Amino acid sequence: MKRRARVVIGTALTATLLAGGTALAEGTGWWPRPKEVRVLLPEGQSNPAIATGVATGGEVAIYQSSGLGPTALNPTAPAGSPELYTDPALTQGATGVTVTEAQALVVLRNIKTNLEAAGLTLADVITMKCYLMKPPGAETADYAGWNRAYRQYFANIDLASKEAVPVPMGTSAPKAPLVANNARPARATMEVTSLAVKGWLVEVEVAAAYKRR
Repeated sequence: MKRRARVVIGTALTATLLAGGTALAEGTGWWPRPKEVRVLLPEGQSNPAIATGVATGGEVAIYQSSGLGPTALNPTAPAGSPELYTDPALTQGATGVTVTEAQALVVLRNIKTNLEAAGLTLADVITMKCYLMKPPGAETADYAGWNRAYRQYFANIDLASKEAVPVPMGTSAPKAPLVANNARPARATMEVTSLAVKGWLVEVEVAAAYKRR
């Protein structure tokens, strides 16, 4: 059997590595057990940003968040501006942080709070959808800024060494992530023409799996 993928298999995200094969493509031999979460990762990468897919057993309890945006935490910014929905305390000392990146840092922290209220953590997240608007004057959404913020909270522990990987904020030198987290959700990111609140550039929803009881 040709080995084509490396798979992280976990009982509700407690991961071990093993090899996948042609059975995966055929949809057989990879069926999750009732209380199991299986995460498919790109082959040959020790620190991939996202999973290529996630399978959950029929008895896995799933939590689905609403779309969460940033909180207005910058009182010096004009009403309705993207800058209003940033937190200067999160980016203090960093240079070159984009407004999308700064908003995303707030959104991801809000997701952390939302999950904790439901008895979960960022490590339990299995899927994520992110909606981005392009900043004023930009031609496209700031995917690079979003991805930098994402790495501050997700996919920042090397799977081989098990150590946290330094990540950059803006143009500053990489430092320890804000939250060390091994989880690599299956993720989709898309640009949209509008969001619910004037000034928002980022909105994110997640699904997380409860640990096995």
